[in-house]
Amino acid sequence: MPAVDETQIKKYLSKYKYVGATKKHVVDVVTSFKSLTYDLQTFIFNDGNEKMLFTLQGTIPVVYKNNTYYIPICIWLMDTHPLNAPMCFVKPTPTMQIKVSMYVDHNGKVYLPYLHDWQPHSSDLLSLIQVMIVTFGDHPPVYSKPKEPVWPAYPPTNSYMPQPGGSGPSAAFCPYPTAGGAGAGNFPPYPTGAAFGPYPPGSTASAGPVAGYPRYPPDMDYPQPSGGYPPAAGYNSTGTITEEHIKASLISAVEDKLRRRIQEKVFQYQAEIETLNRTKQELIEGSSKIDTIISRLEREHVDLQKNITVLKDKEQELEKSLETLESAEAIDPDEAVTTTAPLYRQLLNAYADEAATEDAIYYLGEGLRGGVIDLETFLKHVRTLSRKQFILRATMQKCRQKAGLAG
Repeated sequence: MPAVDETQIKKYLSKYKYVGATKKHVVDVVTSFKSLTYDLQTFIFNDGNEKMLFTLQGTIPVVYKNNTYYIPICIWLMDTHPLNAPMCFVKPTPTMQIKVSMYVDHNGKVYLPYLHDWQPHSSDLLSLIQVMIVTFGDHPPVYSKPKEPVWPAYPPTNSYMPQPGGSGPSAAFCPYPTAGGAGAGNFPPYPTGAAFGPYPPGSTASAGPVAGYPRYPPDMDYPQPSGGYPPAAGYNSTGTITEEHIKASLISAVEDKLRRRIQEKVFQYQAEIETLNRTKQELIEGSSKIDTIISRLEREHVDLQKNITVLKDKEQELEKSLETLESAEAIDPDEAVTTTAPLYRQLLNAYADEAATEDAIYYLGEGLRGGVIDLETFLKHVRTLSRKQFILRATMQKCRQKAGLAG
């Protein structure tokens, strides 16, 4: 094959969407596989539409049982390559027959996981062909057609059949008998047994051998089917081949051929059924996954709607609270905390006064320590506050007892 003509390839790919990436794929393939050629041809789709597509044709080497075979293939590139996967076919020669399997259908179209999972940015034609080589090595896509049996003509017109007792070619020539009988046509009648020497008798094993014929072993018995062999259809008493025999032979040949064809069709349809069943199982599994995802999304949607409703309610409560606070008057701290009974109010006031007295004594001590007041002033105020604190604590103790509180 001549060197790769990138200019010609680019010309063929002028109407393609991604010329650069497609040209690189093609150059890599034709550089690695010299047996593949490229061209621009018309491709007819299943709906009857036609389109000019770039194609790679030729053979690829496949190793099967330590022998290398060259499998003819054809790869069609879509005009959106490498965005869409190419279409691959096996093109058997007249002496080949497609072997239908999970990877090749009866039309020769190739089905591979690599094609099914085609990725525009990571998949390429060179890797595709390598996958085809490995796959076809395990599952050959073609096989040789069985040779048709060659039936000899009856009889050959340019041959002679020497017969016992004959003399010369004229006596040995045996023309093919016609359907009208031995005397029909311009041929002489088929020679009868009277024109030749007698055959040796087979009933007397003890008799001597006839001249020219060996005698059978005397003690050998040959098994015969019960009732004897049925007379062969198409033979008359003289052993002549008739049209019925030819007809029966042709019918047998046709039956054998039809049987082979039917068996091939059965294998083909079985492979297609297995492929369809596998596809059906994958679709069922995918449908179950989709149903699970849809159910989960519906549950999440319901939960989300509930959360949105709760948030809207909280937002309205906050807005009302803000409006109330903005319109409300200033709150008196003494009136902010109220009690339910006068006894509890007395207890609350006594506790507040006692806490204030405690703080006053503390700060008097701090003032004495800092030299702000003298000792006499400190003792005077502490005695007064201590008496008040004692009375407040006694009041709280008595209120707690009256209220039935612990302590």
